[in-house]
Amino acid sequence: SDSGKRGSSKVEFSEDEETLIVRMYKLVGKRWSLIAGRIPGRTAEEIEKYWTSRVSSSSE
Repeated sequence: SDSGKRGSSKVEFSEDEETLIVRMYKLVGKRWSLIAGRIPGRTAEEIEKYWTSRVSSSSE
């Protein structure tokens, strides 16, 4: 485990958070602030960044 915070743009999300984001996204779409409101300690910006990298990494 890496306790030293690096200036990494990749934010680690837990499996639970990921499940919640996916579920919320299906309900509300790209309303990141709404999704962030359901996930303690996460900003809308973090979630959007996470989603963007997640979607781009899984080739669709």
